[in-house]
Amino acid sequence: MKINSFKDLVAAVQAMEIKSRVVVAAAHDDHTLESLIQAQRDGLVKPILVGDEGKIREILAAKQADSAAFEIVPAGSVEECLDKSVALIHQGKANILMKGKLETGQIMKAIIDKKNDLKRGGLISLMGFYTLPTYHKLFAVSDMGMNTYPDLEGKRHIIENAVHVLHALGVEKPKVAVLSAVEKVNPKMPDAVDGGKLKELCESGELAGCVVEGPISFDLATCREAAVIKNYTSPVAGDADLLVVPDIVCGNVLVKCLTGLAGAKTAGLVVGAKVPVILTSRSAEASDKYYSIALAAYTAQNY
Repeated sequence: MKINSFKDLVAAVQAMEIKSRVVVAAAHDDHTLESLIQAQRDGLVKPILVGDEGKIREILAAKQADSAAFEIVPAGSVEECLDKSVALIHQGKANILMKGKLETGQIMKAIIDKKNDLKRGGLISLMGFYTLPTYHKLFAVSDMGMNTYPDLEGKRHIIENAVHVLHALGVEKPKVAVLSAVEKVNPKMPDAVDGGKLKELCESGELAGCVVEGPISFDLATCREAAVIKNYTSPVAGDADLLVVPDIVCGNVLVKCLTGLAGAKTAGLVVGAKVPVILTSRSAEASDKYYSIALAAYTAQNY
């Protein structure tokens, strides 16, 4: 099944016979549990809450949630919360990791720590998913928050991570747009040069499972009418599944324009680990967290 909207995504997860199990490290957090309670009520996931048992039960009671629906694993320190969460993943009892009352750096350190054996290889990257009334399907952007100025090899890993997730979402051959301000390789513009080289890697079969176009501008990647007017021909034009940004600055500006000005609905995952990782900000909208849980629940089944 191909997912074209968050509504499709939620329906697909609800229809699954086997529910994904999400372990929340340091789950004694009001904001985290709010979206997780709703996801549990809607039949999206089976949660395992690792952290301060007393505080967890207090939050669940305050939100009128049935504590019997949540497996609670007592843990004290940050290190104990993370160690027990990682152990549950390795024991096969959980297939999604979610950040609770932790700093982002704390959970990222646990993910990249070799002793925890959570990395698939290559880079860890951040992937955002968006829907807009003006675009015909769910699309992704990467990396807008983790890798600052990725080189050619870094961008290759970012694409491979994203394609892995898009395949899990049912996109058989994702259309990848390597963004730049131009559509032709310009030796004075490193992002345009990288775009051309990534396209060549795809055409040679070294970057498999997708169709890569680069360099390509944002308007041509997302608007068929613009491509027609500019007489630009590419299978990616106006139909991109993934927008690869040149650096963290471009990515950050782009996604904040999408959500802040264009009103995009969004979800996000940290990818490149052996399980999907939910790392939403405490200030994120409740719907963003909810959709991120749904996204992780669906992809985890084919991860």
